[in-house]
Amino acid sequence: MAGLTKRVQVLFKPEQFKELKKKATARKESIGELIREAVEEKYLSKTLTKEKIAAAKKIAAMELPVSDWEEMEKEIVRARLERE
Repeated sequence: MAGLTKRVQVLFKPEQFKELKKKATARKESIGELIREAVEEKYLSKTLTKEKIAAAKKIAAMELPVSDWEEMEKEIVRARLERE
């Protein structure tokens, strides 16, 4: 916890706290670590967000051969069956 110098109090509903505690326990982390990570990912990681937006724009700009859904589904099923 080196470097942590600011404290914030957050109140949760009992069911929210129960879920946070379950997730933190499963990940072998404290609830504080879980919340700090969520805040970092959601609100503070501007670079990651910019990278995601840039990647989404790049994918959307691609001109990929795409059939209608029924044809694509047949191709997916056929390819899956060939692997087995």
